[in-house]
Amino acid sequence: MDDQKVLVAGAGKSGIAAVKLMLSLGGQVVLYDSNDRLDRNQLKAQFAEGADRVTVLLGELNRTGLVGVELAVISPGIPLHAPFVSVLDEAGIPIWSEIQLAYHVAKGKLIAITGTNGKTTTTALTGAIMEAFFEEVFVVGNIGIPYTETALKTTERSVTVAEVSSFQLETIMDFHPNISAILNITPDHLDRHGTMENYTEIKERVCINQTEKDYVVLNYEDPVLRQFGEGKGLKPKVFFFSSAQPLREGIYLAGSQIVYAHGGEKENIVNVHELQLLGRHNYENVMAAVAISISMGVPIEVIRTAAKRFKAVEHRIEFVLERAGVKYYNDSKGTNPDAAIQAIRAMPGPTVLIAGGYDKHSEYDQWIEEFAGKVKYLVLIGQTRDKIAECARAHGFNEIMYAEDMFEAVSVCAAYADPGDNVLLSPACASWGMFANYEQRGNLFKECVRNL
Repeated sequence: MDDQKVLVAGAGKSGIAAVKLMLSLGGQVVLYDSNDRLDRNQLKAQFAEGADRVTVLLGELNRTGLVGVELAVISPGIPLHAPFVSVLDEAGIPIWSEIQLAYHVAKGKLIAITGTNGKTTTTALTGAIMEAFFEEVFVVGNIGIPYTETALKTTERSVTVAEVSSFQLETIMDFHPNISAILNITPDHLDRHGTMENYTEIKERVCINQTEKDYVVLNYEDPVLRQFGEGKGLKPKVFFFSSAQPLREGIYLAGSQIVYAHGGEKENIVNVHELQLLGRHNYENVMAAVAISISMGVPIEVIRTAAKRFKAVEHRIEFVLERAGVKYYNDSKGTNPDAAIQAIRAMPGPTVLIAGGYDKHSEYDQWIEEFAGKVKYLVLIGQTRDKIAECARAHGFNEIMYAEDMFEAVSVCAAYADPGDNVLLSPACASWGMFANYEQRGNLFKECVRNL
């Protein structure tokens, strides 16, 4: 990519990492962001070397800014219907995702994990198992480190574990993981993808370039994924896991035991009571990580030991503390109703729930139906609070309170929770509008809890 001129769209974390990668490869970069209030000098100051090869464009993009540009790399947060994308299309400039750029230059083995929920936990656990067996492991993607940040550090001995979103899969070209996994597909991001059919097709693209030498790990209990895995024309070998029934071949949950069935034999992997994770959804995450690890040739004993040691990732049903007999849990990463359902199911007793946030055009009926016998009070914040309250009342749930911010929400919960109860932040919505991201939301919740 020497001397190639590339436009990188988006001046966030992944965009900056993509620029640095292009500069390391000797390229010229046009860094573009539609926010014309950004400071050009501050943006360029992030590139200690090669800043003279970076041009910063802000605001509206037109054809004159694309002179000499041969490729565009688009950050995952930017929808393909953004106005400037049509300018790229009219100019005939190919569009790559950040993970496509990283894949183009990276070396070694690649594991790509996607799905609506459970990606971060499964990616982190898979990374921990890989680190227990392989010498050179990188854990990247939505989990916090852009793939472009580590791509040039990889070697032929490397194993890269990537958490991959639907936003990133929209614009892949020859992105080709050795092992892929689709954990589940439930409604999410329909404000961006439009229909479930489109969202599903994008998720399934993770294995579109795989061959007969590769593996795809799928959830047998997800009807869409079962049909996908049993359908004709899928090239990679399918490795199913199930939390509801025995499998002749694959990983399944038998009572409290995770079992590996293969070649007519059954092998116990780990008892769920030995894990430091709560809830059936987390057992599914463990089974997916086990299937990935077996496909990578990791010995069962190494997998078992690493799984037992693994602790829940931050912001995903994360225990914060116990105060006055009330336990507080941070599930800020529960950004859609299905994820929030899993958090409610994981709670060990009566729960006071904080929810609400940015509207991704989700439906809340199934989530609210899970409240019966579990949720005592619902404290709502954010843009969706009226929509959620209306839906809750339609389902006969009326113990609803509003809060203007996280400080007030936590204070209300502390006042209404009795000893033996749980206070759970699991918003069922994105964080945007009130917070920069789910991490900021979760960290503020934990700060408020500690300051009670």
